[in-house]
Amino acid sequence: MRRCRAACPERAAPVIPREARALTLADAADATGGRVLGDERIAFCRIAPLHDAGPDDLALLADRRYINELEDCEARALLVSDALSGLPGGPRDRVVVRDAHRAMAILLSILHAEPRSRPGVHETAVVHPEASVGATAFVGPGAVIEAHAAVGAGTRVGANCFLGEGVRVGSGCRLFPNVTVYSGSTLGDRVIVHAGACIGVDGFGYVLEDGEHVKVPQVGECVIENDVEIGANCAIDRGSIGKTRIGAGTKLDNLVHIAHNVVIGPRCMVVAQVGIAGSTRIGEGVLLGGQAGLVGHLRIGAGARIGAQAGVISDVAEGQEVSGYPARDHRTYLKAMASLMRLPRILRRLGRLERRLSRQSSRTRGDGE
Repeated sequence: MRRCRAACPERAAPVIPREARALTLADAADATGGRVLGDERIAFCRIAPLHDAGPDDLALLADRRYINELEDCEARALLVSDALSGLPGGPRDRVVVRDAHRAMAILLSILHAEPRSRPGVHETAVVHPEASVGATAFVGPGAVIEAHAAVGAGTRVGANCFLGEGVRVGSGCRLFPNVTVYSGSTLGDRVIVHAGACIGVDGFGYVLEDGEHVKVPQVGECVIENDVEIGANCAIDRGSIGKTRIGAGTKLDNLVHIAHNVVIGPRCMVVAQVGIAGSTRIGEGVLLGGQAGLVGHLRIGAGARIGAQAGVISDVAEGQEVSGYPARDHRTYLKAMASLMRLPRILRRLGRLERRLSRQSSRTRGDGE
């Protein structure tokens, strides 16, 4: 395995956030369980879409919708799904894999391996004497870690992060800059939290007393289990008197809001701008489409699919697919929308029918006179 500069000395490549290594097509096939058609010695240091790939890149073709870009592709080699491997045009040298998207993920993790930070605490960080930082952990500039907080081995705490009193962060985690973790929060192992996210925030709890909104103290916990990834600027409330919990392996996109006492099961996918109101419980493997909104105290069954911008106001059964507002069975929603699109034509026909009946009625009255 070589450095990219050695393999691609003349390419004025786009800025790459981490120094890339170079792989050959043979390396790529070995790593992904694929096979090479053509010259397995060809080297590349970047994977790029067909329209943007240059001579030193490995172009990606994973979807039939992009085959019209093959002819103009400038890459020497192609990473392609098996079902599309026989298409004419484009690079002749190819790495053929079962799933090109999955193979791309494997190769990117090799090409752009995360650099290891040197362990230690930056001189501008503030770590309370009663806090615990693992010997192989890194704490970046301006970070604040309060009393009795604990940071596990190999965890990286980015610049200007804040860990409140008693917070627990497991091993191998990555907190990007400006992450805030309030007291009462626990993060498991290998958790990734992107910039600006807030974990363990007070829930939105008030009671009305004499016409005034009186705050209910939020004293519960927020538990983030192993292998969760939390996108930029997410907000996850702590429980009011219980726990808010994000299950192992669940992934949250940017700008997601999780209210107090919500429980999300393992391996769920929550797309950007989803909002989940308090005490809703979501089963394993649920998919929530972008901008979906869920009212409080619902039960969403395992494997359910919630469409983008759906407004969910009642429970969703296990494996059910819903969409629209109010959310209903997806096929029912599509039929309703198809009927709605026909409404202007129906109204025009109805108008013509009313005018015809009106003329007939006028003639009938005239004949009667």
